[in-house]
Amino acid sequence: MQYYSLHNPQLKVDFREATILGQAPDKGLFFPESIPTYSVEEWEELLHLPAQEMAFRIMQPYVGDTIPAATLQKIIAETLSFPFPLVPVTSSLYALELFHGPTLAFKDVGARFMSRCLGYFFQSHPKKVTVLVATSGDTGGAVASGFLGVAGVEVVILYPKGKVSPVQELQLTTCGQNISALAVEGSFDDCQFMVKEAFMDADLQQHRQLTSANSINVARWLPQQLYYILACQQWPKQLPLPVVSVPSGNFGNLCAGLVAWKSGLPVHHFIAACNANDSVAAFLQGAAFSPQKAIATISNAMDVGNPSNFIRILELFQQDNELIRGLVSGYTISDADTKATMERVYRDYHYVLDPHGAVAMLALERFLADNPSEAGLFMATAHPVKFPETVERAIGKQLEMPAAAKDLIGKTSYSVPMAADFLLFKSWLLNR
Repeated sequence: MQYYSLHNPQLKVDFREATILGQAPDKGLFFPESIPTYSVEEWEELLHLPAQEMAFRIMQPYVGDTIPAATLQKIIAETLSFPFPLVPVTSSLYALELFHGPTLAFKDVGARFMSRCLGYFFQSHPKKVTVLVATSGDTGGAVASGFLGVAGVEVVILYPKGKVSPVQELQLTTCGQNISALAVEGSFDDCQFMVKEAFMDADLQQHRQLTSANSINVARWLPQQLYYILACQQWPKQLPLPVVSVPSGNFGNLCAGLVAWKSGLPVHHFIAACNANDSVAAFLQGAAFSPQKAIATISNAMDVGNPSNFIRILELFQQDNELIRGLVSGYTISDADTKATMERVYRDYHYVLDPHGAVAMLALERFLADNPSEAGLFMATAHPVKFPETVERAIGKQLEMPAAAKDLIGKTSYSVPMAADFLLFKSWLLNR
């Protein structure tokens, strides 16, 4: 499998180089030269396989011969080492819980897969790699956990100071070892801009081997399609094909689901569930795409005004806007409606939502109200305990702390304060 730059289709690399580089030298995102497709019969077989065997078959064409089969199987076993239950909330609405991993968020899958791929690639690499990651909440913790202690890899995480939850911040700032956290005075978009500029800077490239652990990296992005297949493996056979609602910020998760659909996965429709940062939702409703400045909300991991992966969605559908709009509906959910949904769902169904899951569930409810013959699921992407103040106020009850969160209490937290200034960031990297 070759990957080409979305800025220059002639610039092609294999999975190994795409993973190590993160982003093409011309600033373009890498995109697979072809999407593997499977027949109805082949999907029927895939949906009946054990999760790890299914995942190996799905990911192997993307990896190609850059990783031996036995090593890839081991990577997948370590990536999918926790459950992904599909939980009924109502008779026609389900939650796919993606928060049972070590950092209680869906990004554990992509981060664990990528970290282990890079660990394999750098066994024989002469130069230490620096992984740069901008986070609006969950990515940083998942990346820190995935790369902690990996030989030959240093991780630098940039996060917007004061705009992540207390548990998220502890996950970013208590690792030590090869993990550094920078508290940036700005938004996620500021953090993402600084990371992107670092990749384009000749001085930094000369002094350090840089790569990205955001969903712009194919090794972070592509494994996310496994969520959708795991959901379909558990989907009740008596229901129509599912509508899938995805809480969407940087759009890596939804884009990966669309890749699975392009491969033939039996999903009927998708929903891009957005908070006030709704440039893509507005596009899906018929407007021209117009990036905006990020707005702070209670569903902070989705506070992205200019989502990087939107260009991949356009490429996947060959710029056919009407085809995209026919397959994907966009909804904008306010903070007030998010809070009301958490309160109502707990009261009526005894199910506890985090703010991101609440955005996705309400968007799905609105779609199903207009399409009553359909049934659907939403991606529950983070454990409610990561947002204790917001959730506990909504449900009127103290949350029980899972073991992964309890282990953070009392740990020493350390971060480097940083202005939203690329030159300062560059100086810090050069002088480490």
